[in-house]
Amino acid sequence: MTDKVYGLHALEPLLAKHPEQIFQLVFCEGRLNARQQALLDLAMQVGVRTQRAPKKIFDQLSGVHQGVYAEVAAQAAYTDADLMDWVANNTNPLLVFLDEVQDPHNLGAILRTADATGVTAVVVPKNNAAGLNATVRKVACGGAESVPLVVVTNLVRTIEQLQQRGVWFTGLAGETEQTIYQADLTGPVAIVLGAEGKGLRPLTRKACDYLVAIPMQGQVSSLNVSVAAGVTLYEAIRQRQAV
Repeated sequence: MTDKVYGLHALEPLLAKHPEQIFQLVFCEGRLNARQQALLDLAMQVGVRTQRAPKKIFDQLSGVHQGVYAEVAAQAAYTDADLMDWVANNTNPLLVFLDEVQDPHNLGAILRTADATGVTAVVVPKNNAAGLNATVRKVACGGAESVPLVVVTNLVRTIEQLQQRGVWFTGLAGETEQTIYQADLTGPVAIVLGAEGKGLRPLTRKACDYLVAIPMQGQVSSLNVSVAAGVTLYEAIRQRQAV
């Protein structure tokens, strides 16, 4: 099975880091701009097959394709068992749990930040949540290929299983007094973020070991979930590097 990845922001890091995942690059017919030509040159250097296709093929793609797409190997479906193995073999895992985040742009942005901050895996529920698709891959700019996205049937049950293996779960909730700067985000930690607008579901909130907030100084009461993930993950990295 194959998937499509399109857009230069997604394809440039994918071709540079994981050319083995690309079956072929397809460019729109006509003159190439400088970035498209550079991508074509790199593909030829690393031995990735390329071809040209009429504009009508690209017009059928959803989103902004920038005149090029790749046919890539479908990402492996990671399971709870994979997640448990990674935690067992990592003395200091950093995980992100997303509780019914449904916007693929947010998921893509979180995967991009997860790659930048060395996250072990991102975990999402099977139902009522965004999954991996072309939009997510494009926004992730290569993060979707480097950070495993684990889809689980029951998010709370997975949290409880990992707690038994020594992982501490820190949920983001705006109403709590403890901030991310007061929390201990070192060691085996999972950051849990809620859905757009709704936040954490009650059962997920109850399952967390701690609840923390990002301090807000202005009139806006909350941040976009992908921004909140970035702020929290970089605080985790700051703490972990200081240990």
